[in-house]
Amino acid sequence: MSKPRKKLPVIAGIVFIVAFIAVMAWSTFGNAQVHCEICITYNGQTICRAGAATTREQAERAATDSACTDLSHGMTELMQCQNNAPRKITWK
Repeated sequence: MSKPRKKLPVIAGIVFIVAFIAVMAWSTFGNAQVHCEICITYNGQTICRAGAATTREQAERAATDSACTDLSHGMTELMQCQNNAPRKITWK
C-alpha cells in the first residue's frame, strides 16, 4: 500500500490563502482613485488621517471616521466629531 499524499492539501491551502490575500489587497488598494488627508480638531486635540476611495466623498468620510475614532470617547462624541469638528482637507 502506498502512503497518502499529505503535502498536496497543505500546498493547495497555502496557495489559496496567498491568492485570497492578493485579491483582498488589490480590491482594497487598487480601486482607490481619490486620496486625501484630513486634520481634525476636537476637544482640544488635533489629529490627521489619510483616506482613499473611488469618490471624493467616500475618501473624505473614511479619513474623517478614522480621525474621529481616535479623538472621541463613546458614540455621542464620535458623531459630534464627525459632523461638527473643524477640519483641514488636503487632496492628493
